[in-house]
Amino acid sequence: MTPPNDDSQLRDQSAERFLRLVREPRRGRLKVYIGLAAGVGKTYRMLQEARELRQHGVDVVLGYVETHGRAGTVAQLRDLPLIKRKNIFYKGRLLEEMDVAAIRQRRPAVVVIDELAHTNVPGSENEKRWQDVEQLVRAGISVITAVNVQHLESLHDQVLRITGQDVAERVPDQLLKLADEVVNVDLTVPELRARLEEGKIYDPQKVPTALRNFFQPENLLQLRELALREVAGQLSRQIDTGAAAVPAPRRNHDRLLACINSNAPAAREIIRKTSRLADRLGTATWYVLYVQTAREAADRVGLATQRHLLHNLQLATELGGQILRVKSEEVVMEILRVAQEKGATLLICGVTREKGWWQRLTRRGITTSLIQAVAQTDTDLDLFLVTY
Repeated sequence: MTPPNDDSQLRDQSAERFLRLVREPRRGRLKVYIGLAAGVGKTYRMLQEARELRQHGVDVVLGYVETHGRAGTVAQLRDLPLIKRKNIFYKGRLLEEMDVAAIRQRRPAVVVIDELAHTNVPGSENEKRWQDVEQLVRAGISVITAVNVQHLESLHDQVLRITGQDVAERVPDQLLKLADEVVNVDLTVPELRARLEEGKIYDPQKVPTALRNFFQPENLLQLRELALREVAGQLSRQIDTGAAAVPAPRRNHDRLLACINSNAPAAREIIRKTSRLADRLGTATWYVLYVQTAREAADRVGLATQRHLLHNLQLATELGGQILRVKSEEVVMEILRVAQEKGATLLICGVTREKGWWQRLTRRGITTSLIQAVAQTDTDLDLFLVTY
């Protein structure tokens, strides 16, 4: 028997590789509608798009839609196929959740999923709805979804300062970066407040409280600006990584190094600020450094402190940062060593708001010592101070 020649072996290998590619599930597309607050019309727009897709022969279904009883939104449900929700018993109550398994089994071309930031009932396949969406997209099913800007993880601290509300349900920015299209659903502040006063957003008894709190004009103006900036940033990233026929603009080669300790609130703010800076600068790589001193050893700090630290390191990972953990008593020297090792050009550190600027910068502490050390070294390092 004549052994196969090299050409036939190469052809066989090429065919096998292509077959593997054909058999690999194709990634679905992800479209996200983003708004400044409830009531701007995100769900309505998604249902309008679903109807248009159906008219063009696209197999689209509703995976989960929350109409909040709004007549115009309810009317858009007509003739759109709906995946029945599944029932889950939790603490003696029967609750409804989106049936992810049923959607996968049905395998529509497109599924509409509302309230991206929702936390699933314990016992669900995933803890968060955004994880459901991620899973469906990986399975080759395209998703149209919606979220309010205050639910974005990296904006949490800004939203808290604007509204005074600690938004518990949040979506990692990484998911938005995976989106193929991000659309801003915009309303002017007077239009949105008018919709609220007309009972088109909340029950009438909730309206006065909402107008005095979250829906204050100044709050809404700032949230609207955040939403517009976020969508503009997403569009800019898509342009930067767009058509190969257009030369890509020069990327920013800064490397960001965020320095945190076990102060949980400060660490969270520093991590979120660094994530936003990295996006704004177009920086591909950023790090979060935790230098553990002897007084922060596991046997010398409480379980709550350890848990908060782990949550913050997980947050950094979700936002796209790389985690660095070292042990040292010489915190400043260790930060400078790691900065040199990683080629960092911008250090992000925290400084307390409790005193005036002069008192903060003259009071002896890690950040003050770091500023002095950087000033005395022959380096291109810059510092960015985050107040908390």
